[in-house]
Amino acid sequence: MKLITNGIKGTEDILPGESYRWQFVEDIMRKQAQSYGFREIRTPVFEHTELFQRSVGDTTDVVQKEMYTFTTKGGESVTLRPEGTAGAARAMLEHGVYNDGYPIKAYYLTSCYRYEKPQKGRQREFHQFGMEVYGAPSYFADAEVICAAHSIFDRLGVRNLDLELNSIGCSKCRPKYHQALKEYFESQKDQLCETCLSRLDRNPMRILDCKSPVCSEIASHAPTVLDYICEDCQTHFEGVKSCLEAAGIRFKINPTIVRGLDYYTRTVFEFVSHDIGAQGTVCGGGRYDGLIEELGGQPTPSLGFGMGIERLLLLLDSQKIEIPQPPVCDLYVIGMGEQAKRKAFQIIEGVRNSSLIAEGDIVGRSMKAQMKYADKIKAKFSMVIGDNELQSNQAKLRNMENGDERMVPLDDGFFSEFYQAYVDNDHSELLDQLDLMK
Repeated sequence: MKLITNGIKGTEDILPGESYRWQFVEDIMRKQAQSYGFREIRTPVFEHTELFQRSVGDTTDVVQKEMYTFTTKGGESVTLRPEGTAGAARAMLEHGVYNDGYPIKAYYLTSCYRYEKPQKGRQREFHQFGMEVYGAPSYFADAEVICAAHSIFDRLGVRNLDLELNSIGCSKCRPKYHQALKEYFESQKDQLCETCLSRLDRNPMRILDCKSPVCSEIASHAPTVLDYICEDCQTHFEGVKSCLEAAGIRFKINPTIVRGLDYYTRTVFEFVSHDIGAQGTVCGGGRYDGLIEELGGQPTPSLGFGMGIERLLLLLDSQKIEIPQPPVCDLYVIGMGEQAKRKAFQIIEGVRNSSLIAEGDIVGRSMKAQMKYADKIKAKFSMVIGDNELQSNQAKLRNMENGDERMVPLDDGFFSEFYQAYVDNDHSELLDQLDLMK
């Protein structure tokens, strides 16, 4: 039978056999964020289009080419979020979270949407982990956010990752740099692509981020921003570097980093791998002190980063970093006959309520087929309940790994006997999780 449709190009299904990998990585991200004092924020998947036009910047590739924008039945223009920062900033402003006092520390795990050519490590629907800080002007905040990102890679065991650092100045010093860039690119304008020509007057820094080989080659010889930043920006940048050095985190200066979004100021950074091909940036971020004011709030120093989960998983695969397998079934119970099946159901629910994994047949398999299934799902123990077991009020508990068997009661004493089987078979580490043993 032919399917009525397939998944949309640029999207991927995360199937049950794969989702544990995501859960493992996401769990580490959450724990590391919490250890740095961050709490989760969740925002809608779509926002009014002007939010991204104002925050991301109408000269960026994201706004010009990649956003999924549509008109609602009420005539409003809305856009699927292309990144996580703008929505988090809007929510912080709209709900007055700043009234709780600064700094505000928030993290998110979210899906994002950009219309671009799907390729390895880049999809039209992709997933990001991000951390946001509002109300912290100090360079210590920049260093802390970078350290937080670094700690996630460290916990995962990622190797050969380069931290690249730059400062792109502030509203005071950037106009001089813009003028220098404009003069340089004007002399090369006959070779620039149409998109870069449109950026020349409005935001020449965006040309540095162009993916065209010709424009990239021209940009490689352009004036560097570090030659134009003011004394305050230089002091801030030196502070960031000194903190990272104190934390033992290695970095290199890359004056070509500008990031792909207009809201960045001062510190920008990327964690780059050379193990996953062209899409090697697995994390990027920096400071965006003008963002909140751009969205209608009071001037508020802000910073953060976004980390691509798909690219991170590719990196783990490329470095053969093992992700622990998900927990398997602790007990599979087979019931033969209606009365025995009800008793099996009762035991299964009791085991589940004690924080272990238990399963039984719900599709009508034969006893032989059930045993095969218990073996397939790598159940640690199995048990068969039939008329004889009901009559004697006990059954054989079988260790599926070594075949050892022991008789266990089918009344309240079952649980203590079952837990003892765990102890005897070196599963004692689970006992402190079991509610019924407390």
